[in-house]
Formats: sequence, structure tokens, C-alpha cells
Amino acid sequence: MGSLSSPVLLVLFLVSAAVIWYAGVKLSDTTDVLSERLHLGSALGGLILLAIASNLPEIAITASAAMAGQLDVAVGNILGGIAVQTVVLVVLDAAGVRPRAPLTRLAASLVLVLEGALVVAVLAVVVMGTQLPGDLFFARLGPAPLVIAAMWVIGLVLLDRAGKGLPWREGGDAPGAQPEPRGHSKGKKEKAATDQGVGTARAALVFTAAAVATLVAGVVIERSGEEFFARQGLGGVLFGATVLAVATSLPEISTGLTSTKLGDYQLAISDIFGGNAFLPVLFLMATVISGKPVLPGAHGTDIYLTALGIVLTTVYIAGLIFRPRRQYLRMGVDSLAVLVLYALGIAGLTAIAG
Repeated sequence: MGSLSSPVLLVLFLVSAAVIWYAGVKLSDTTDVLSERLHLGSALGGLILLAIASNLPEIAITASAAMAGQLDVAVGNILGGIAVQTVVLVVLDAAGVRPRAPLTRLAASLVLVLEGALVVAVLAVVVMGTQLPGDLFFARLGPAPLVIAAMWVIGLVLLDRAGKGLPWREGGDAPGAQPEPRGHSKGKKEKAATDQGVGTARAALVFTAAAVATLVAGVVIERSGEEFFARQGLGGVLFGATVLAVATSLPEISTGLTSTKLGDYQLAISDIFGGNAFLPVLFLMATVISGKPVLPGAHGTDIYLTALGIVLTTVYIAGLIFRPRRQYLRMGVDSLAVLVLYALGIAGLTAIAG
């Protein structure tokens, strides 16, 4: 990539972003269709598969950066991606909710509160992992990534149980929330695919093709973007936490808007929280590929991004509990707070990195 001109690098970056957008949407749609037809959502293995499928761009970028020894890009993309994907909820709140009401008011559910708590818990372990000695690892594995992966799996088990019912009124759903059950949009997508004559084999083929395209585009966007934006003076951590994280979050915006327009507000928030809880698991992959612990070598900016992700998630947890009624600039007060906090957070990150 270093031998290519800046205009060529920029074209590669933009084309890769477009591929990630299109392939990511196809990947999400076919995942929902296959989930309904194969009943993947009801099994732990299915939940893990769906989490991996929805985060293929981040997986490709993390693997590529780890192989190239650019661990700051890998860490920045993971932790910056959590913050950016949380801000995706601001977009969904402002543009996707019909009738006009705050997103968290319509989606309020104790299960979603638990999903947000899982994100916070995993990120807390990330902070703890950054403080461990760098030589504390065995067989290319460190304790923190293993604990994060184990906590994520245990969290999925508990959330699966919670999804089947909680010992609370209305199963943990707030009164006046979305009228149809969570995940109903998946059934609608599957029905639409059936009406269009899309068989399971064809859906699986599209899923595979979209996955391959996403993986390839993920590698290209990381390599071309890192080189191009480095020439513009944007360092590894800032690039990974902002430009790269936004580019890989494009499919979440599109699929989230689809869910909210279908009235499946709980699924829209769950997809974001679920992806954010999974992203730190990629530290395990980065550690294995690079051959050395990633978290003990984290910079102050990485810890800062982790804290930012915790703060933004906590705001939405509070929104799900308090269920704001009023809107400001077409957003609930929680989304407005997240938008302001994220802008302040990136300004602070720029000051630290500079």
C-alpha cells in the first residue's frame, strides 16, 4: 500500500466502505432469514454465530492489523467501534422511530438493561487487563482476553434465559412499549424472502458471498485507510477510533433503521449492545495472531476510549429505565446526552493523542 498514490488509496478506502455497507446489509438480512428458518436464535451456538456474522468487518480489520503488527489500530478499532456503534442509536432515535417518541421509551425492557450491563462489565475487564504485567501469558494467551471471552459466553447464557421470561410483570417489558414482540422483524424479513422465492440454499449462498466480500473489504479498508490517513497526519489510534470505526458501523445504521421502521425497537438496541459486548472478545484473536498480550500494551487513549464506551452505554441504560417522554431535536434526552458526550469525548481524545 505504501507504494500507491494518495488518490488511489482514497478510492480503495471509499470502495471498500461501499462494499462493507452493501455486503453488511445483505449479511444482516440473510442472517435473519437463516436464523428464522434454522431456529438459530434459540440456541447458544446460534447466538455466537450471529454475533460473529454481524461483526465480520471488525474481525477482518483486527486480524489484518494484528498480522501487520499494528496493534494500536486493532485496539482503537475495537474500543472506538464500541463508542461509535453506541452513537448509531442516536441516528436510529432521530431518524427511525415512528410514531415520534424517544427510542428508549418504546424499547424499554429489563433484558436490554441486562445487555447494556454486560457491555459495561466486559469493558471493565478490559480496563483491568490493561494493568496486568506484559509477560503474564502462556501459549500465546493472556488471562484478560480469556476472562472476557468466558464472561461474554456466560452473559449470552443468562440473556438467553432472560429472553424466555423474567419473574417481573410483563416479563420485564415496560407497559406502553412496542406492541409486537422483540424480533418480529426477523419473521417479516423471512416472509418477504419466501414471497420472493428465496430458498434457504440461496440465502446461505448470499450469506457466504457477503461474508467473503466483507472480510476482503475489511482488510483493504484497514490497509488503505491506515496509509492514507497517516499521510494526512491522523495517527493509528485516532484513525481506528473515528474514521475506521465509522466506516465499519455503516451496516449497523442501515439494518438498525430497517428494524426501527418495522417497529422492532428492542431488536435495534439489542443488535448494538450485542455487537458491543462481542467486540472485546476480538482481543483474544488479536493476542493469538500477534503472539503477545495486547491489553497490557494499551495506551492511555485506549483506556480513555473504554471509559467513553462505558459512559455512553450507561446513559442508554438509564434511558431504558427512566423512559424519557420529551424529545429535543427529534431525539430523546438520553440520545442528545450521548451525542454531546461523544463529541466531547472525541475532542478529549484528540487532545490526548496530540
